Amino acid sequence: MAAVWAAAFPVVSSLGPHRVWGASACVGYLCAAVAVLSWRSLGRAVSVWIAGIGAVLVPLVVLVLTGGAQSEVGVVERAGLLTVRQGTPYLADPQAVVEVTPYLPGMALFGLPGAVVADGWEPLRYLGDARLWCAAAFLCCLWAAGRVLGGRGTGQLVGAALIASPVVGLPLAVSGVDLPLTGLLCLALALAARHRPVAAGLALALACSLKWTAWPALAVVAALLAHRAGLGAALRGTGVAVAGTVLAVLPSALLAPGPLVEQVFAFPTGRGEWETPAASPLPGRLLADLGPFGWYAAMTLLAAGGVAVAVSLWVRPPTGLVPAADRLAVGLCTAFLLAPAGRFGYLALPVLLSVWARLAEAPSRVAPARSRVVAAGSAARPVLVGGDR
Repeated sequence: MAAVWAAAFPVVSSLGPHRVWGASACVGYLCAAVAVLSWRSLGRAVSVWIAGIGAVLVPLVVLVLTGGAQSEVGVVERAGLLTVRQGTPYLADPQAVVEVTPYLPGMALFGLPGAVVADGWEPLRYLGDARLWCAAAFLCCLWAAGRVLGGRGTGQLVGAALIASPVVGLPLAVSGVDLPLTGLLCLALALAARHRPVAAGLALALACSLKWTAWPALAVVAALLAHRAGLGAALRGTGVAVAGTVLAVLPSALLAPGPLVEQVFAFPTGRGEWETPAASPLPGRLLADLGPFGWYAAMTLLAAGGVAVAVSLWVRPPTGLVPAADRLAVGLCTAFLLAPAGRFGYLALPVLLSVWARLAEAPSRVAPARSRVVAAGSAARPVLVGGDR
């Protein structure tokens, strides 16, 4: 199935990086399928690594070396350079849509390595590619979330399979800018599920300083903390998240308030000077294309969807990692579907949240067979005391 999905990109996609990924990933997935069928003992492990090479490593290396990437990679790298030069990642008067920075100031962190090596040795400049640092942040967050959960999860093999899957492999190779956000949300949910409100708040602050689409996670994490650790923990976690986000955004808000509002909020919702390239035919976009009335209708439905999710959190708060991830995924899907502008690719974020949560919690639901046998044997063994030994 993954090979069929990848094979469609060279045929239907108009984006060069997508076609490169599709061709490489298709070969990788097909070879992985052959490995599974050929070796019963090692086929599964070999297939995962083959898929990872074909769907992640090869296309990423090829695209980095050739400079092929989606436009947002260049946007992030320019944001880092502007932050170094002027203290804010926003141009005061952008002359083209590619000069608009639709991200909050935290995203510029992934462009800072590029700013550092911009005038350095030519081969060293490849290390400034924002995708590499976005991928590193994502992988570190998943590793940290696994540690928080006590090292549980279905193991390195399944983790590698998740990374090699199209839902991660494609964005990692061609763009990567949503992966740090996703990783931080996973980490925040894991920390909240383990009753660590301050650390969860810090992870949320980092996520919320990247893109405002992370803000719905504040309500979900607060509801999870309130249920698992009490109202006080929820207030501490939310307070840390809000304070951290404000501190990260405040310098740019003071230095360039107009460009920040115009580029971060007006542009992605279709109300900026430049038309956003995020124009997939989702319900909100189709409504917005009908004119001002349609745009307001889409925003009304979006607000109603947000209220509905908020009410569900109040009436039936999530009780654990999987329910919290699912609730956040529902909220994000609602936002992406009903927003006046969006891409099909945005839906990978909620899908990844739900899949990751289930993989992370799977072993905790069912005890290993050996453990059950040992426990049963211990319960059945007679207790010997005194002279009975």
